[in-house]
Amino acid sequence: MSTFKIVRDPSLVRDVLHRPEDFSPANALVAVTPLTGASLRVLQRARFALPPILASNDSPSHPGIRKVVAGFFTPATVAGIEPRIRELARAAARDAEAALATEGSVDLVPAVAALPPAILMLELLGLDVPAGELAALKAWSRDSLELFWGWPGPERQLELAHSAAEFYGWLRELVRSAVKAPRRSLFAALDEHGLSTPEICSLGYFLLIAGQETTSQLISTVLFRLAEGAGPVAWGDASGGAGRGAPAAREAVRHVLATESSVPTWRRVAVRDTRIGDLAIPAASEILLELTGHHGPNGPGRPTDYALAFGSGVHRCLGAKLAELEAAVVVQETVAALPAVRLADAEPAWLRLLSFEAPLAVRVSRGDAAAR
Repeated sequence: MSTFKIVRDPSLVRDVLHRPEDFSPANALVAVTPLTGASLRVLQRARFALPPILASNDSPSHPGIRKVVAGFFTPATVAGIEPRIRELARAAARDAEAALATEGSVDLVPAVAALPPAILMLELLGLDVPAGELAALKAWSRDSLELFWGWPGPERQLELAHSAAEFYGWLRELVRSAVKAPRRSLFAALDEHGLSTPEICSLGYFLLIAGQETTSQLISTVLFRLAEGAGPVAWGDASGGAGRGAPAAREAVRHVLATESSVPTWRRVAVRDTRIGDLAIPAASEILLELTGHHGPNGPGRPTDYALAFGSGVHRCLGAKLAELEAAVVVQETVAALPAVRLADAEPAWLRLLSFEAPLAVRVSRGDAAAR
């Protein structure tokens, strides 16, 4: 496993992200725990391949590919999908309310955080995935995050490799069907751009994960902090206001983005001998950038303290505005449907990977409304 040079200061993190000529994203998607021979054989049999296309691409092809993907996440598109976000969030919140009424408690992670981001992402990308396959997509996503950003032992890694191989086979068929279909989709647009099926699969593999699983994790963390009374607003206040997720819910989301985002770190590798501030960085050094948790107060002309949660520069997350809006709307609708609850498990297990974190459960029960 690599030894990282850790960069925490937000100004230095931003500096590294804005110097792709010195700090390459080539290691961004490399497995933290080297894959064993047995795991590699499983992936090879599935023709699993991840050529650098988007997040790890430092070649001249990156801007053109990014432009194609960005066309599916324009500001107008994000603004226009807000009613659909609210529709899905409200339906999930009603189901959670019904479960709470009949069972006395409900886990908000599967109830409200899991599926709306996945449904919305697939709809935005023009991908036709049956509702019955969403649970598999969520499971594959969690397994792949652990495979590439976790520290699994050999036996667990082999299990995760089988999951990744299954996911990749499913994705390959999805790409083939999308390219042939008459409807507009990201995969068809990438095919028209000149990408091969393996290249589209490589981009889609992590995009289908990042486009929904990290948002589910963000929602889970916000709901947990609000329920335990550690948010910047009280639980009940997060249901107030109207439009774009409501001010209080949006404040709660941005607070988590600044302090403990679902993507707290990201990686770069030094292309040549260089410097980060006063620190000399030899070529090939692995850099771990801490994106959240180290922001000071805002001031005139300074970027907002949550901005780095989505990266910065030429590889900044294209779905940043969408993720923030989704999270705020889901939080608002959940609190509106469940105004009087208490946290039933104050110490749930957490997902703790190199670059991903979130509570694995947010169980609430009937009781007084959560307060600060």
